[in-house]
Amino acid sequence: MAASKDEVNRKLTFRIYEDGDHRWRSQGENIFNEDTSNKCPTYVHRTPPCQVSCPSGEDIRGWLNIVRGIELPPEGVSMQEYAFRRSTDANPFPSMMGRVCPAPCEQGCNRNNVDDFVGINAVEQYIGDTAKTEGFKFEAVAAVGKHRVAIIGGGPAGLAAAYQLRRKGIASTIFDEHDELGGMFRYGIPGYRTPRDFLDHEINRILELGDIDTRMATRVGRDVSIAELEQEYDALLWSIGCQSGRGLPLEHGDAPNCISGVAFLEAFNRGALQVTADRVVCVGGGDTSIDVVSVARRLGKIDSLPQDQLTEFVVGGYTAHDSAYAASREGAEVTLTSLFERAEMTATEHEVEDAMREGVRILDGVMPIEIIVNDDGRATALKLAKCQIENGKPTAVEGSEFEVECDLIVSAIGQGGDLTGLEELGNERNLMDADKFFQHAQKPGHFVAGDIIHPHLLTTAIGHAAIAADSIERYLGGAEFGKRPKVDVHHFDLLSKLKEMDLEPGEFQHQSTYGTDEANFAVHNYEDRAANEIISSERLFLSHFNYEARHLREMHGPDSEQVLGDFAERSRSLSETEAVEEAGRCMSCGMCFECDNCVIYCPQDAVYRVPKDSKTMGRYVATDYTRCIGCHICADVCPTGYIDMALGGH
Repeated sequence: MAASKDEVNRKLTFRIYEDGDHRWRSQGENIFNEDTSNKCPTYVHRTPPCQVSCPSGEDIRGWLNIVRGIELPPEGVSMQEYAFRRSTDANPFPSMMGRVCPAPCEQGCNRNNVDDFVGINAVEQYIGDTAKTEGFKFEAVAAVGKHRVAIIGGGPAGLAAAYQLRRKGIASTIFDEHDELGGMFRYGIPGYRTPRDFLDHEINRILELGDIDTRMATRVGRDVSIAELEQEYDALLWSIGCQSGRGLPLEHGDAPNCISGVAFLEAFNRGALQVTADRVVCVGGGDTSIDVVSVARRLGKIDSLPQDQLTEFVVGGYTAHDSAYAASREGAEVTLTSLFERAEMTATEHEVEDAMREGVRILDGVMPIEIIVNDDGRATALKLAKCQIENGKPTAVEGSEFEVECDLIVSAIGQGGDLTGLEELGNERNLMDADKFFQHAQKPGHFVAGDIIHPHLLTTAIGHAAIAADSIERYLGGAEFGKRPKVDVHHFDLLSKLKEMDLEPGEFQHQSTYGTDEANFAVHNYEDRAANEIISSERLFLSHFNYEARHLREMHGPDSEQVLGDFAERSRSLSETEAVEEAGRCMSCGMCFECDNCVIYCPQDAVYRVPKDSKTMGRYVATDYTRCIGCHICADVCPTGYIDMALGGH
């Protein structure tokens, strides 16, 4: 678990002993102990937990090593551009995801066992923002073949799929019912979190690859039929997301001033919603609910709002607020309710803290039990009760009921798909079923990606898109889908790196060879298990790492007195120096980061640095088998767990 802010303010570091330990243990039991196995070291590449925790499967360790200066770019390419190319292998939106991803990678970071996680999101934002500033483009891709794919939905999944398909030489057409591309990036998240200039830049960079057409304001199932698409295109990808919010499952949950969080945010992001109600209650506890209450506090209310300009009419699309309303708005009273205690809310911790600083009242550990309406059928209050979670279900605590008066209730308790006109593709949950290759369960040639399978994270949708693109390529080529890797992420590829640096192994020499430390037909002592194994903190020599404070991004967060009308961008990028230093906190789990411990501590001088003209990432040290005595000291002092005593005896 990541360190809290209070803990980070203290100097933490790895400890061998836990509180209460009273017996000193000899390190000779585990380290610097003679080995009689006669085994020699081998350099084993494994997947770090940050990468396997990333739903889009980014090579996080790879681009962190580039930023920190360990993996050097090819001649003529800057560090920034090289890091951009590595990061966008999996995710074409580094600016966006660096800002809004809840960062499960940081929760999985092994550095949490030393002090605090590496600021992966912060470095990713630096990479993405620098790419915009420097005007980096995607590299030229293969010419398109005869196939064309229809992509229905122009959100993160659809755009990422178009990008991955185009890199494979497959053209596509994106259909979207909105006027602009972006999906949840544009219509589900406020612009102060996903600034539109950066979003537009990242979208346009994909379209500039060419042979990616768009048909906007077009809804499949209404404006064009499935049959027409099947006739015109060689495959279809459904990435329509979940644009329908769930209402409260209570009587009167359909009251006119009870709306969904998804609809509320879309109306705001379209520019239709300029002010909101006097007293707003949002039921949720996730990131969507935080966005709702933060937007509501920024919008404020006006006392003289005409009846036909009430929030529910604007959200319903029947009207739109005049921007002049903003001049006379006042602060609104905004409350967020959550089933879970604050520490257990699914929303990102710093987003919850920001909402509270902005003046949002949070009622945690409560559940709605009744919507109170007036004679006109409008909700006037929400009755709540303290709740207990029993077997995963909330139960109201008898006698704890209380009411919160309100003019608007926003439900942010989940999302569902809108399959109007597409009923033949849906399941009983109003979603779409897909197999492990992301092909529709009942429709060969139809593929699915993103929230319409199961609402989750934006980064999950991007990961779906990459796998779906692979499956579509195989389908169009008439190939079997085959078996996907156990650890299905983007990995560092040593052979590709060697080729990039003109250091490819030579042809195999058909002769007896004692070891391969001086043979150029093999990569000496290197073993790639990244597709099958994840390295845990237990494999690392954590005592090597000292406390290093995490570089925090400057976050613009207005207080309750300043929040009204404040839509300034929230997250400021790290400087180059800060990004390099933060990337330097990465422990490079499962990959050498050139600390020289193995070279320094080898008593036989058997471990040596590869000559400078031959070394690269993944090939920094080697072993002279004629000197190695199998003492395993090199493996013991390797901070990253990169060395195994695994080669056979002499």
